[in-house]
Amino acid sequence: MSFVNVHVARGVATLVMNEPETRNALLSAEQCSEMIAAISGLDDREDVRVAILTGSGPAFCAGGNVKHMQRHEGLMAGSANEIGERYRRTLQRLAQTLFGLPIPIIAAVNGPAMGAGLDLCCMCDVRIASDTAMFAETFVKLGLVSGIGGAWFLPRAIGHARAAEMAFTGRVIEAKTALDYGLMSKIVAPEMLMAEARSLAEEMAANSALALRYTKRLLRLSERSDLPSALDATAALQALAHQSDEHASSVERYLTAQEARRRARS
Repeated sequence: MSFVNVHVARGVATLVMNEPETRNALLSAEQCSEMIAAISGLDDREDVRVAILTGSGPAFCAGGNVKHMQRHEGLMAGSANEIGERYRRTLQRLAQTLFGLPIPIIAAVNGPAMGAGLDLCCMCDVRIASDTAMFAETFVKLGLVSGIGGAWFLPRAIGHARAAEMAFTGRVIEAKTALDYGLMSKIVAPEMLMAEARSLAEEMAANSALALRYTKRLLRLSERSDLPSALDATAALQALAHQSDEHASSVERYLTAQEARRRARS
């Protein structure tokens, strides 16, 4: 059975972590490789403009396996050097691939997102959750740090003070608190989660694929550049966008719709 199932419809790819019996925990190099391949493959598909990441069963992602930690198995096997290198080749490659995806991606958090599961959420552009979801940066409870980059991702999602509080305490927060923190942009009833995620994704996917990619690139750039550098990049990408077929067809559709509305009013 595959760890990740991919479904594509109406310009939206839905990636489902599909091991509910383990609460979609990240247990092996094979799982990471499969996720990396699935995410990377979206960049080459002309029929995909937006992606959704979610989990099957009651959990989004439970993070790692504590029994593997105790027995030094799986990703935690071997010497300190071997463990560090394995993290770089597996979980950290996954982090770079998911965060680096050129198209917008929405986390649809169907249940608990713990440890690395929370960090996966923070790698996505937009996050919505079931009102039964829970979140925690649990690593300190196990005498560890986030090996997938949580100390980098979480502050960018909710600010340094909130991230420090979560990381230093390992405290579990509920969906309402996650909404208050800005970790989630919306919480909905469990039965409405995927419909809400698809509606949002399809609204995005209705726009120019090129403009979506350029906009995501500029949003990422704004996190690490000063205003002059950001404006220089904006000018370069805007010049390319102005010359694109997608811009021309988008303008044509806009003017046609505007004319139709004018005629309907008259």
